[in-house]
Amino acid sequence: MKILVVDDMPLMRHVLINMLRQLDYKNVVEATDGQQALKILRQQKFDLVITDLHMPKVDGVDLLDNIRHDQALVDLPVIMVTCEDNADTVKQVIKAKVSGFIIKPFNMNVLSAQLNRLFFRD
Repeated sequence: MKILVVDDMPLMRHVLINMLRQLDYKNVVEATDGQQALKILRQQKFDLVITDLHMPKVDGVDLLDNIRHDQALVDLPVIMVTCEDNADTVKQVIKAKVSGFIIKPFNMNVLSAQLNRLFFRD
């Protein structure tokens, strides 16, 4: 499984990538913002995007909108990671057809549960 991790904070990308590797997901690519992520998504095939909500240039909602309106990417699962608890923002992300939500701070069990829910349903 190939995963794109998108976050403007290097420490958060590092933590997330380490968690994914501990969960045995080794094929991970990183992007520093949504703009870079879109460029990478148009060049390579991915099975999952895990993105932060708040980023410069292209934020998580705009990235998700771009993915959902691109025929080549429309079905790509996207997990949004955020510390946001504003109901309107959460509704906006859900309306944009996010595949999953992870609220910061989180641990490896939360990440694993989201991945299992998306990819290993019975």
